Amino acid sequence: MIRKKGLIVTYIVLITASFLSVFPLYYMLCGATNTSIDIIRGRLIPGTYLIENFKTLMDNQNLPLALWNSVRNSVVVTFLTLLVCSIAGYGFEIYHDKYKDSLMSVLLVAMMLPFVATIVPLFKLFSKLHLINSVAALILPTVSTPFMIMMFRQAARSFPHDIIEASRLEGLGEIRIFFTMFIPVMRSTYGAAATVTFMNAWNSYLWPKIIFQSNESITMPMLVANLKGGYFVDYGMLMLGVLICTLPTAIIFLALQKSFANGITGAIK
Repeated sequence: MIRKKGLIVTYIVLITASFLSVFPLYYMLCGATNTSIDIIRGRLIPGTYLIENFKTLMDNQNLPLALWNSVRNSVVVTFLTLLVCSIAGYGFEIYHDKYKDSLMSVLLVAMMLPFVATIVPLFKLFSKLHLINSVAALILPTVSTPFMIMMFRQAARSFPHDIIEASRLEGLGEIRIFFTMFIPVMRSTYGAAATVTFMNAWNSYLWPKIIFQSNESITMPMLVANLKGGYFVDYGMLMLGVLICTLPTAIIFLALQKSFANGITGAIK
């Protein structure tokens, strides 16, 4: 009897948590299909105003350009971050010595420094390099992060060193060992890192807003922020914009959720 009551309480808690997790997405879906007045009134039933909201969004904002810029920036940042950080993490662990441990300690301390504190020096640096309003200025500060380096270093610790020694005896070079041995074995770690990096790059707002100074460089978070300006807010159009901005990250996470779970678990061990 006590066990049955415990199961009932557990199910109630899980159902409540699931509802609270799904409700914001459901609210966005409802808002994207309703008028602004219906949203203000608190209507929680899907409507028939989706096409009108989409037309209004297209008339007021350059949605295709924002989507293209966000996809391009996120894909390039994710690819370069995985490449650079995995090589760094692999090097820290496979070619281990006390000096690399000291450098890693400095990187870990740097994790405590908020990105906001580095914005002014970074802006001055890229301004002197004449890289303002360029994709390079967006990518370079984010292509190598202490967290990702630490994650790949932890993953490299579980990588069988016997494979490396056997490959060296077979005459394989270090670069080939990395690309043909390490990367295939660490697929789950790459999946987890890709998920985190893509979501961070896609949702980034402050640094792109500062570094990009033309309308041609608008991204989806910047577009959504523009929808809230002025004296009147069209909540239907706003909800549709937020929904479109959310879908790519949700799709990436759902597609890589198994690799994400396995990669995070493997990095912690």
